Amino acid sequence: MEMESEIDVKALFNLTYGMYIISTEWEGKKNGQIANSVMQVTATPNTVAVCLNKDNLTWELLRNSGKFTVTVLEEEVPMTFIGNFGFKSGRDIDKFASCAWKSAPGGTPVVLDYALSWIEAKVFNRVDVYTHSVFFGEVVASSCLKQGCPLTYANYHLVKKGKSPKSAPTYNLNAVK
Repeated sequence: MEMESEIDVKALFNLTYGMYIISTEWEGKKNGQIANSVMQVTATPNTVAVCLNKDNLTWELLRNSGKFTVTVLEEEVPMTFIGNFGFKSGRDIDKFASCAWKSAPGGTPVVLDYALSWIEAKVFNRVDVYTHSVFFGEVVASSCLKQGCPLTYANYHLVKKGKSPKSAPTYNLNAVK
């Protein structure tokens, strides 16, 4: 059977994603960003993977710190809140100045606003994939904060009418909506 050479990028919309804030801290500098590429990899030990653009400040700080938190966002999160973490650079603003947060046991910042839960992980491997890196981390702490429905990437696009920033792995899908 011969494979078609044409790629219909709309098919990628059928992959399921959540919407998360990935945060880290290095030498007193905190930063966080919206990411949709997060997944649990194993259960024993509990490990997660996050994918970040190499141009982002969060990537730079995470590469140096070797630890991160994942905040699972709820459906009710407003676009202005997403915009703070998704469309502004931590090189220009303190993203944590306008939200409630705390330090996880390992020292990484945890966003508390619009959060259902959080996971803190220590990086044990990084794989570079073109413009991005996938960081694999062993879970060292986690907590559920409240009940609710997690924000999905589909909800973000279909209900909230959100777009992907240029540094997102799904940026090229903006043009095909």
